[in-house]
Amino acid sequence: MNPKRGRIGFGLCVLLVSGHFQGLLARRDYRFDGKISRPVLENYLSRSITMTELYRSPGNLDDDLRMVRNTGAKFLGRTLYLWGGEARIADPKFLAQGREMSDRIHRDDPDVVLQAAIFEIVTQQGVSEVPVPAWVFQEFAQAPQTRNFDYSQMFVPEDKRFADHWRRGSSVPDICKIETKMWFFFLAASYIDAGIEAIHFGQLDLMGRNDPEYRNWADLLRHVRGHAARKARRHFILCDAHVPKAGPVVDGKLLLDFHSFPLRPKEVADSPQKAVLEVGHSDALYGRSNGGIAPSGWKCEHLPYLVEFDNFGGTRTPGQASQAQGRSIFTWGYDEITWFAQQPEPYRNEWLRYAWNWLKEHDRNGFLEMPGGRMLTNGKSKWYFANTNSPACPQGSSQEETIKAIWLADSK
Repeated sequence: MNPKRGRIGFGLCVLLVSGHFQGLLARRDYRFDGKISRPVLENYLSRSITMTELYRSPGNLDDDLRMVRNTGAKFLGRTLYLWGGEARIADPKFLAQGREMSDRIHRDDPDVVLQAAIFEIVTQQGVSEVPVPAWVFQEFAQAPQTRNFDYSQMFVPEDKRFADHWRRGSSVPDICKIETKMWFFFLAASYIDAGIEAIHFGQLDLMGRNDPEYRNWADLLRHVRGHAARKARRHFILCDAHVPKAGPVVDGKLLLDFHSFPLRPKEVADSPQKAVLEVGHSDALYGRSNGGIAPSGWKCEHLPYLVEFDNFGGTRTPGQASQAQGRSIFTWGYDEITWFAQQPEPYRNEWLRYAWNWLKEHDRNGFLEMPGGRMLTNGKSKWYFANTNSPACPQGSSQEETIKAIWLADSK
Protein backbone atom coordinates (compact mmCIF):
# COMPACT_ATOMS: atom_id res chain seq x y z
CA MET A 1 0.00 0.00 0.00
CA ASN A 2 1.23 3.47 -0.83
CA PRO A 3 1.73 5.18 2.58
CA LYS A 4 0.99 8.60 1.10
CA ARG A 5 -2.29 7.32 -0.34
CA GLY A 6 -3.14 5.87 3.09
CA ARG A 7 -2.55 9.18 4.81
CA ILE A 8 -4.58 11.03 2.17
CA GLY A 9 -7.38 8.49 2.47
CA PHE A 10 -7.46 8.82 6.27
CA GLY A 11 -7.49 12.60 6.03
CA LEU A 12 -10.34 12.51 3.53
CA CYS A 13 -12.26 10.18 5.81
CA VAL A 14 -11.85 12.59 8.75
CA LEU A 15 -13.03 15.47 6.60
CA LEU A 16 -16.04 13.50 5.40
CA VAL A 17 -17.01 12.42 8.91
CA SER A 18 -16.54 15.98 10.20
CA GLY A 19 -18.48 17.34 7.27
CA HIS A 20 -21.27 14.83 7.88
CA PHE A 21 -21.45 15.90 11.53
CA GLN A 22 -21.59 19.58 10.64
CA GLY A 23 -24.12 18.80 7.94
CA LEU A 24 -26.41 17.12 10.44
CA LEU A 25 -26.18 20.15 12.69
CA ALA A 26 -26.77 22.52 9.79
CA ARG A 27 -30.17 20.92 9.12
CA ARG A 28 -31.50 22.40 12.35
CA ASP A 29 -33.03 25.84 12.09
CA TYR A 30 -31.53 28.51 14.36
CA ARG A 31 -32.99 31.56 12.64
CA PHE A 32 -34.90 34.19 14.62
CA ASP A 33 -35.31 37.95 14.54
CA GLY A 34 -37.65 39.98 16.70
CA LYS A 35 -39.32 36.81 18.01
CA ILE A 36 -38.60 33.08 18.11
CA SER A 37 -40.73 30.12 17.05
CA ARG A 38 -41.15 27.14 19.32
CA PRO A 39 -39.23 24.77 16.98
CA VAL A 40 -36.25 27.14 16.81
CA LEU A 41 -36.34 27.69 20.58
CA GLU A 42 -36.33 23.94 21.15
CA ASN A 43 -33.44 23.54 18.72
CA TYR A 44 -31.44 25.87 20.94
CA LEU A 45 -32.52 24.23 24.18
CA SER A 46 -31.56 20.83 22.78
CA ARG A 47 -28.01 22.09 22.21
CA SER A 48 -27.58 23.94 25.49
CA ILE A 49 -24.53 23.74 27.72
CA THR A 50 -23.55 25.63 30.87
CA MET A 51 -20.33 27.62 30.33
CA THR A 52 -20.14 29.60 33.55
CA GLU A 53 -18.15 32.84 33.35
CA LEU A 54 -16.77 31.95 29.95
CA TYR A 55 -15.93 35.62 29.42
CA ARG A 56 -12.95 35.20 31.77
CA SER A 57 -12.60 31.44 31.46
CA PRO A 58 -11.53 29.85 34.77
CA GLY A 59 -9.73 27.27 32.61
CA ASN A 60 -8.36 27.61 29.09
CA LEU A 61 -10.54 29.79 26.87
CA ASP A 62 -9.03 28.42 23.66
CA ASP A 63 -9.80 24.87 24.73
CA ASP A 64 -13.27 25.86 25.94
CA LEU A 65 -14.09 27.31 22.54
CA ARG A 66 -12.64 24.25 20.84
CA MET A 67 -15.01 22.12 22.92
CA VAL A 68 -17.97 24.31 21.98
CA ARG A 69 -17.16 23.89 18.28
CA ASN A 70 -16.51 20.16 18.63
CA THR A 71 -19.79 19.38 20.39
CA GLY A 72 -21.90 21.68 18.21
CA ALA A 73 -23.29 23.63 21.19
CA LYS A 74 -25.60 26.50 20.24
CA PHE A 75 -26.79 27.88 23.60
CA LEU A 76 -24.06 28.74 26.09
CA GLY A 77 -25.46 29.31 29.59
CA ARG A 78 -24.30 31.83 32.21
CA THR A 79 -21.32 33.11 30.25
CA LEU A 80 -21.37 36.58 31.85
CA TYR A 81 -22.69 37.70 35.24
CA LEU A 82 -22.00 39.20 38.64
CA TRP A 83 -22.57 37.58 42.01
CA GLY A 84 -21.81 40.51 44.28
CA GLY A 85 -18.81 42.61 43.38
CA GLU A 86 -21.10 44.81 41.31
CA ALA A 87 -18.54 47.61 41.06
CA ARG A 88 -16.86 45.51 38.36
CA ILE A 89 -19.47 46.61 35.85
CA ALA A 90 -18.23 50.18 36.22
CA ASP A 91 -14.80 48.95 35.10
CA PRO A 92 -14.70 49.08 31.27
CA LYS A 93 -12.67 45.87 31.27
CA PHE A 94 -15.61 43.76 32.49
CA LEU A 95 -17.99 44.46 29.61
CA ALA A 96 -15.07 44.65 27.17
CA GLN A 97 -14.24 41.04 28.04
CA GLY A 98 -17.87 40.13 27.42
CA ARG A 99 -17.85 41.85 24.05
CA GLU A 100 -14.56 40.19 23.07
CA MET A 101 -16.02 36.78 23.98
CA SER A 102 -19.16 37.48 21.97
CA ASP A 103 -17.30 38.75 18.92
CA ARG A 104 -14.90 35.82 18.93
CA ILE A 105 -17.64 33.20 19.19
CA HIS A 106 -19.92 34.84 16.65
CA ARG A 107 -17.14 35.17 14.10
CA ASP A 108 -16.90 31.39 14.24
CA ASP A 109 -20.64 30.69 14.49
CA PRO A 110 -23.13 33.59 14.31
CA ASP A 111 -26.00 31.31 15.37
CA VAL A 112 -24.68 30.74 18.91
CA VAL A 113 -26.73 32.35 21.70
CA LEU A 114 -24.78 33.57 24.72
CA GLN A 115 -26.61 33.82 28.03
CA ALA A 116 -25.88 36.26 30.86
CA ALA A 117 -27.44 36.13 34.32
CA ILE A 118 -28.93 38.57 36.81
CA PHE A 119 -29.14 37.05 40.25
CA GLU A 120 -30.95 37.47 43.56
CA ILE A 121 -28.20 39.47 45.26
CA VAL A 122 -27.19 43.10 45.71
CA THR A 123 -24.34 44.23 47.92
CA GLN A 124 -23.95 47.57 49.61
CA GLN A 125 -20.31 47.91 48.74
CA GLY A 126 -20.88 46.95 45.09
CA VAL A 127 -23.95 48.72 43.72
CA SER A 128 -23.22 51.91 45.62
CA GLU A 129 -20.07 52.39 43.52
CA VAL A 130 -21.90 52.30 40.17
CA PRO A 131 -23.21 55.58 38.66
CA VAL A 132 -26.77 55.60 37.35
CA PRO A 133 -26.60 56.54 33.64
CA ALA A 134 -28.97 59.21 32.37
CA TRP A 135 -30.53 56.72 29.94
CA VAL A 136 -31.64 54.51 32.85
CA PHE A 137 -33.46 57.40 34.50
CA GLN A 138 -35.05 58.29 31.18
CA GLU A 139 -36.18 54.70 30.59
CA PHE A 140 -38.21 54.90 33.79
CA ALA A 141 -39.52 58.43 33.12
CA GLN A 142 -37.39 60.01 35.83
CA ALA A 143 -35.36 63.19 35.70
CA PRO A 144 -31.65 62.34 35.39
CA GLN A 145 -29.57 62.92 38.51
CA THR A 146 -25.90 62.71 39.29
CA ARG A 147 -25.78 59.84 41.75
CA ASN A 148 -24.88 56.19 42.17
CA PHE A 149 -27.30 53.31 42.58
CA ASP A 150 -28.82 53.22 46.07
CA TYR A 151 -28.52 49.82 47.74
CA SER A 152 -30.85 50.82 50.58
CA GLN A 153 -33.69 51.40 48.10
CA MET A 154 -33.51 47.89 46.55
CA PHE A 155 -35.14 45.94 49.38
CA VAL A 156 -37.33 46.38 52.46
CA PRO A 157 -35.03 46.84 55.49
CA GLU A 158 -37.76 45.57 57.82
CA ASP A 159 -37.88 42.29 55.92
CA LYS A 160 -35.43 40.56 58.25
CA ARG A 161 -35.41 37.32 56.28
CA PHE A 162 -34.05 38.94 53.13
CA ALA A 163 -32.20 42.02 54.36
CA ASP A 164 -28.60 40.89 54.94
CA HIS A 165 -29.75 37.49 53.66
CA TRP A 166 -26.40 36.42 52.22
CA ARG A 167 -24.26 38.23 54.76
CA ARG A 168 -24.21 41.68 56.32
CA GLY A 169 -24.53 44.28 53.57
CA SER A 170 -25.68 41.66 51.04
CA SER A 171 -29.42 41.30 50.49
CA VAL A 172 -32.08 39.83 48.22
CA PRO A 173 -33.45 42.69 46.09
CA ASP A 174 -37.19 43.31 45.86
CA ILE A 175 -38.55 43.59 42.30
CA CYS A 176 -41.28 45.94 43.53
CA LYS A 177 -38.67 48.62 44.20
CA ILE A 178 -38.05 51.07 41.34
CA GLU A 179 -34.35 51.14 42.23
CA THR A 180 -34.17 47.36 41.76
CA LYS A 181 -35.84 47.63 38.36
CA MET A 182 -33.43 50.36 37.32
CA TRP A 183 -30.45 48.27 38.45
CA PHE A 184 -31.68 45.14 36.70
CA PHE A 185 -32.47 47.09 33.53
CA PHE A 186 -29.00 48.65 33.58
CA LEU A 187 -27.42 45.20 33.87
CA ALA A 188 -29.62 43.67 31.17
CA ALA A 189 -29.09 46.52 28.71
CA SER A 190 -25.34 46.45 29.31
CA TYR A 191 -25.24 42.72 28.60
CA ILE A 192 -27.38 43.06 25.48
CA ASP A 193 -25.07 45.79 24.19
CA ALA A 194 -22.13 43.38 24.68
CA GLY A 195 -23.70 40.79 22.35
CA ILE A 196 -25.77 38.76 24.82
CA GLU A 197 -29.05 37.28 23.51
CA ALA A 198 -30.38 35.50 26.61
CA ILE A 199 -30.65 36.41 30.29
CA HIS A 200 -31.30 34.10 33.23
CA PHE A 201 -33.06 35.97 36.05
CA GLY A 202 -32.16 33.64 38.92
CA GLN A 203 -34.69 32.97 41.68
CA LEU A 204 -37.50 35.06 40.28
CA ASP A 205 -40.02 34.22 43.00
CA LEU A 206 -37.55 35.01 45.76
CA MET A 207 -37.06 38.51 44.37
CA GLY A 208 -40.79 38.72 43.66
CA ARG A 209 -41.89 37.74 47.16
CA ASN A 210 -43.95 40.96 47.32
CA ASP A 211 -45.13 40.66 43.72
CA PRO A 212 -47.50 37.66 43.80
CA GLU A 213 -49.23 38.61 40.54
CA TYR A 214 -45.89 39.26 38.79
CA ARG A 215 -46.91 42.77 37.68
CA ASN A 216 -43.57 44.27 38.61
CA TRP A 217 -41.67 41.49 36.85
CA ALA A 218 -43.85 42.11 33.80
CA ASP A 219 -42.97 45.81 33.94
CA LEU A 220 -39.22 45.15 34.15
CA LEU A 221 -39.25 42.62 31.32
CA ARG A 222 -41.18 45.06 29.14
CA HIS A 223 -38.29 47.52 29.48
CA VAL A 224 -35.67 44.83 28.88
CA ARG A 225 -37.44 43.52 25.79
CA GLY A 226 -37.83 47.05 24.47
CA HIS A 227 -34.09 47.61 24.69
CA ALA A 228 -33.45 44.26 23.01
CA ALA A 229 -35.79 45.15 20.16
CA ARG A 230 -33.65 48.21 19.50
CA LYS A 231 -30.14 46.96 20.29
CA ALA A 232 -29.87 43.14 20.38
CA ARG A 233 -28.09 41.24 17.58
CA ARG A 234 -31.39 39.74 16.42
CA HIS A 235 -33.71 42.26 18.08
CA PHE A 236 -34.80 39.78 20.74
CA ILE A 237 -33.76 38.58 24.17
CA LEU A 238 -34.51 35.10 25.53
CA CYS A 239 -35.54 35.39 29.18
CA ASP A 240 -35.73 32.58 31.72
CA ALA A 241 -35.54 32.05 35.48
CA HIS A 242 -35.75 29.30 38.09
CA VAL A 243 -39.47 28.73 38.62
CA PRO A 244 -40.40 26.62 41.66
CA LYS A 245 -44.00 27.77 41.16
CA ALA A 246 -43.88 26.52 37.53
CA GLY A 247 -43.50 29.90 35.86
CA PRO A 248 -45.07 33.38 35.91
CA VAL A 249 -48.22 34.01 33.87
CA VAL A 250 -49.98 37.39 33.71
CA ASP A 251 -53.42 37.58 32.08
CA GLY A 252 -52.77 34.34 30.22
CA LYS A 253 -49.41 35.53 28.91
CA LEU A 254 -46.16 33.87 29.87
CA LEU A 255 -43.50 36.31 31.02
CA LEU A 256 -40.56 34.09 30.14
CA ASP A 257 -39.47 32.52 26.84
CA PHE A 258 -38.58 29.26 28.56
CA HIS A 259 -38.40 28.06 32.13
CA SER A 260 -35.47 26.50 33.97
CA PHE A 261 -34.83 24.61 37.16
CA PRO A 262 -32.31 22.33 38.89
CA LEU A 263 -32.35 18.64 37.96
CA ARG A 264 -33.15 17.46 41.51
CA PRO A 265 -31.56 13.97 41.31
CA LYS A 266 -33.05 11.49 43.77
CA GLU A 267 -30.72 9.29 45.78
CA VAL A 268 -30.96 5.52 45.27
CA ALA A 269 -31.03 4.46 48.90
CA ASP A 270 -29.37 1.06 48.56
CA SER A 271 -26.75 2.20 46.00
CA PRO A 272 -24.32 4.76 47.46
CA GLN A 273 -23.68 7.76 45.19
CA LYS A 274 -26.25 6.60 42.64
CA ALA A 275 -29.15 8.88 41.72
CA VAL A 276 -32.14 8.93 39.38
CA LEU A 277 -34.71 11.42 38.14
CA GLU A 278 -38.33 11.14 39.21
CA VAL A 279 -41.51 13.06 38.44
CA GLY A 280 -42.82 14.52 41.71
CA HIS A 281 -39.55 14.26 43.60
CA SER A 282 -38.89 17.33 45.77
CA ASP A 283 -39.86 20.47 43.85
CA ALA A 284 -38.69 19.20 40.45
CA LEU A 285 -40.29 20.87 37.44
CA TYR A 286 -41.00 17.69 35.46
CA GLY A 287 -44.55 17.62 34.09
CA ARG A 288 -45.63 20.94 35.58
CA SER A 289 -44.17 23.82 33.55
CA ASN A 290 -46.94 26.39 33.14
CA GLY A 291 -48.38 27.19 29.73
CA GLY A 292 -50.04 30.16 28.07
CA ILE A 293 -49.16 32.59 25.30
CA ALA A 294 -45.39 32.86 24.90
CA PRO A 295 -43.75 36.28 24.44
CA SER A 296 -43.31 35.44 20.73
CA GLY A 297 -47.05 34.87 20.32
CA TRP A 298 -47.42 31.09 20.12
CA LYS A 299 -49.55 29.12 22.56
CA CYS A 300 -48.50 26.12 24.59
CA GLU A 301 -49.92 23.86 27.27
CA HIS A 302 -46.48 23.65 28.87
CA LEU A 303 -43.62 26.06 28.17
CA PRO A 304 -40.35 24.33 27.18
CA TYR A 305 -37.76 24.33 29.95
CA LEU A 306 -34.17 23.51 30.78
CA VAL A 307 -32.95 21.45 33.72
CA GLU A 308 -29.39 22.06 34.86
CA PHE A 309 -26.78 20.73 37.25
CA ASP A 310 -27.15 23.45 39.88
CA ASN A 311 -24.58 24.54 42.46
CA PHE A 312 -25.66 25.76 45.90
CA GLY A 313 -23.33 24.32 48.54
CA GLY A 314 -23.35 21.08 50.50
CA THR A 315 -24.22 19.48 53.83
CA ARG A 316 -21.95 18.92 56.81
CA THR A 317 -21.76 15.25 55.86
CA PRO A 318 -20.60 15.17 52.22
CA GLY A 319 -20.81 11.74 50.63
CA GLN A 320 -23.57 10.58 52.96
CA ALA A 321 -27.28 10.20 52.21
CA SER A 322 -29.19 13.47 52.43
CA GLN A 323 -32.75 12.67 51.34
CA ALA A 324 -33.87 10.05 53.86
CA GLN A 325 -36.67 12.31 55.11
CA GLY A 326 -37.63 13.37 51.61
CA ARG A 327 -36.93 17.05 52.25
CA SER A 328 -33.32 17.61 51.25
CA ILE A 329 -32.38 19.05 47.87
CA PHE A 330 -28.82 17.73 48.27
CA THR A 331 -27.66 14.55 46.54
CA TRP A 332 -25.44 12.41 48.76
CA GLY A 333 -24.48 15.52 50.70
CA TYR A 334 -23.54 17.59 47.65
CA ASP A 335 -25.19 20.05 45.31
CA GLU A 336 -25.93 18.66 41.87
CA ILE A 337 -22.83 19.56 39.89
CA THR A 338 -20.52 18.69 42.78
CA TRP A 339 -22.22 15.30 43.18
CA PHE A 340 -21.87 14.71 39.44
CA ALA A 341 -18.21 15.71 39.42
CA GLN A 342 -17.46 13.26 42.28
CA GLN A 343 -18.53 10.28 40.20
CA PRO A 344 -16.18 8.06 38.17
CA GLU A 345 -15.89 9.07 34.53
CA PRO A 346 -17.85 6.05 33.18
CA TYR A 347 -20.79 6.82 35.49
CA ARG A 348 -20.75 10.52 34.56
CA ASN A 349 -21.03 9.57 30.91
CA GLU A 350 -23.67 6.95 31.62
CA TRP A 351 -25.69 9.44 33.69
CA LEU A 352 -25.74 12.06 30.92
CA ARG A 353 -27.15 9.48 28.51
CA TYR A 354 -29.63 8.35 31.15
CA ALA A 355 -30.88 11.88 31.95
CA TRP A 356 -31.19 12.78 28.26
CA ASN A 357 -33.26 9.66 27.51
CA TRP A 358 -35.30 9.98 30.72
CA LEU A 359 -36.51 13.43 29.68
CA LYS A 360 -37.45 12.14 26.23
CA GLU A 361 -39.58 9.47 27.89
CA HIS A 362 -41.13 11.41 30.77
CA ASP A 363 -41.50 15.04 29.63
CA ARG A 364 -40.63 16.16 26.11
CA ASN A 365 -41.08 19.78 27.17
CA GLY A 366 -37.88 19.42 29.20
CA PHE A 367 -34.33 19.66 27.87
CA LEU A 368 -31.08 18.73 29.59
CA GLU A 369 -28.59 21.60 29.81
CA MET A 370 -25.28 19.82 29.53
CA PRO A 371 -22.60 20.61 32.12
CA GLY A 372 -19.74 22.35 30.32
CA GLY A 373 -18.12 24.50 32.98
CA ARG A 374 -19.43 25.18 36.48
CA MET A 375 -18.26 26.04 39.99
CA LEU A 376 -17.89 23.21 42.51
CA THR A 377 -18.39 23.52 46.26
CA ASN A 378 -16.59 20.51 47.73
CA GLY A 379 -13.44 22.39 48.76
CA LYS A 380 -11.14 20.14 46.71
CA SER A 381 -11.49 21.22 43.09
CA LYS A 382 -13.12 24.58 42.40
CA TRP A 383 -14.42 23.93 38.90
CA TYR A 384 -15.91 21.23 36.73
CA PHE A 385 -14.89 21.15 33.06
CA ALA A 386 -16.51 18.80 30.53
CA ASN A 387 -13.48 19.23 28.26
CA THR A 388 -11.54 16.14 27.24
CA ASN A 389 -8.66 15.80 29.69
CA SER A 390 -5.50 16.98 27.95
CA PRO A 391 -2.45 19.21 28.47
CA ALA A 392 -4.64 22.11 27.34
CA CYS A 393 -7.22 21.28 30.04
CA PRO A 394 -5.62 19.05 32.70
CA GLN A 395 -8.69 19.49 34.92
CA GLY A 396 -10.99 18.17 32.18
CA SER A 397 -13.52 15.54 33.24
CA SER A 398 -13.87 14.17 29.68
CA GLN A 399 -17.63 14.37 29.06
CA GLU A 400 -17.09 16.29 25.83
CA GLU A 401 -17.26 13.32 23.46
CA THR A 402 -20.30 11.89 25.26
CA ILE A 403 -22.14 15.20 24.87
CA LYS A 404 -21.19 15.27 21.18
CA ALA A 405 -22.35 11.69 20.68
CA ILE A 406 -25.71 12.31 22.41
CA TRP A 407 -26.38 15.34 20.23
CA LEU A 408 -25.19 13.62 17.09
CA ALA A 409 -27.56 10.70 17.72
CA ASP A 410 -30.37 13.22 18.29
CA SER A 411 -29.65 14.77 14.87
CA LYS A 412 -30.28 11.59 12.91
